Amino acid sequence: MAMMMQTNPSSDTHNTSYSISDLAREFGVTTRAIRFYEDEGLLRPGRSGRQRVYRTRDRVRLKLILRGKRLGFSLNEVGEIINMYDSNPGEAGQLRYFLEQIRQRRETLKQQHHDIDVTLQELDTIQAQCQDRLTTLS
Repeated sequence: MAMMMQTNPSSDTHNTSYSISDLAREFGVTTRAIRFYEDEGLLRPGRSGRQRVYRTRDRVRLKLILRGKRLGFSLNEVGEIINMYDSNPGEAGQLRYFLEQIRQRRETLKQQHHDIDVTLQELDTIQAQCQDRLTTLS
């Protein structure tokens, strides 16, 4: 599956922690972007004094957020998908919802692809007409 949904990895037994800079560097995003995702409720780091402390769960969530954005999902849609893992109907419901979101995204992309093809054909026609007219003017 293109977007693994599990956000509660059992491999977090050694309680690995990351700073905001660690995650920004690893994923090639700004610390401001990470703080934005936190403000949107998509990430929930702990605190050590004033410093944010991100766990493996936050790292996985950030990875899913960025993957979802690359696939064209809104942050709201990504948040819904991620948050479904922890609520009823759990992972199965999350996967069914995600599959429906994928189907809808595919339909949108197919329509956009068609629209682009039509536009390219129109541009080809106009370009040929311009070339012909330029030739007759020369």
